[in-house]
Parts: sequence; C-alpha cells; structure tokens
Amino acid sequence: MLISNPAQAKTLGADLRALRKARGMTLTELAEALGRSVGWLSQVERDMSEPSISDLRAMARCLEVPTSMLFAHSSAPVQEQGYVVRSGARRPMGPGEEGLIEELLSPDLTDDFEMVHSTFQPHSEMQVPAQRPTQEVGYMISGKLDLIIGDREFTVGLGDSFRIRGEQYRWANPYSEPAVAIWVIAPPVY
Repeated sequence: MLISNPAQAKTLGADLRALRKARGMTLTELAEALGRSVGWLSQVERDMSEPSISDLRAMARCLEVPTSMLFAHSSAPVQEQGYVVRSGARRPMGPGEEGLIEELLSPDLTDDFEMVHSTFQPHSEMQVPAQRPTQEVGYMISGKLDLIIGDREFTVGLGDSFRIRGEQYRWANPYSEPAVAIWVIAPPVY
C-alpha cells in the first residue's frame, strides 16, 4: 500500500524504528513477532509502506506502548515537522490509568531523549513500583507530588526538580490539586 499521508507516515516510521531499537529488538525479531516479513517492516520504518490498523495494534503490543501512541501523529505544517509541537497537537501516551495523563512534548522519538508532560490527578497513585534502564529528570510546574525513589521518600512541588537513575520508583498525589511535571527521559521508552 502506498502512503496516503506522507507527513503522518514519516513520523510513524521513525518512531517505530526508535521504539524497536529502544527495546533492543532487531528487524527480524519484530517481524517474526508480528508474523510479517523483514522487508515489509523495513519499508514501514522507511515510510515506504503504511501498516494497517491491525498491524499498528500488533506493533503496539510487541513494543509495549499504547496503541494511541502509534495512531496519534498530527499533521503539522511541513516547516514545523520535527521542530515544533503545538499545545493542541501533543500525542497522548499511555492509557491514563492510575490517574496519570501523559503527552509527548518531543516532536518524535528519534532523539536520544524524550520530553513528556505528565498530569497526576488528585488522590491518585502508582500501584506497582516501576524501574527502567533510563535516566529521568522531572520539573514540577504545579501542585505537589510524593515520590519514593529507591528507599528515599520526597515531596516535591512548584519549581522543584528530581532525578531517577534506573532506580525503582513510585509516585502518589494524595493532595486535592493536580500535580503537573515535565519529564526528560533518556533513552526514550515510549
């Protein structure tokens, strides 16, 4: 199938390649997991072919990202693609479970890092601690957030920043106001 919207597919192919590499998967491994040929997957990553909706769902499962991450490519003006993300065109990330709403601030996932806008709803908390092979820095732009990083507990608020370096962590917002943070994560994990 030829690409019907090259601007959309260009971002999709680059993001798929970045996600696959971030997971340490080869083209062959992902193609086998999808039941597709290496040639087909290579064409998708090089924006020469457009995957079906079913293919995108299967890719999202294999790459452990929400399907919305692969569907939500905006049609930014050509001169802005890869440079500017307008506030109304941010891509949603994750299912919004546990009261966390995330949006990608980076134009795509092809850099050595990603930047994420995270809103932690009032009276929400992470149920299961996470640990990823990343370095992350967060900057609080509103509200307060309780963090457990390793065996240390912190409360951070407006103007505070924090770092997580591959440690196990959890967050909670037991407060009445949403907490909003900007995160920089390297390497990209979404």
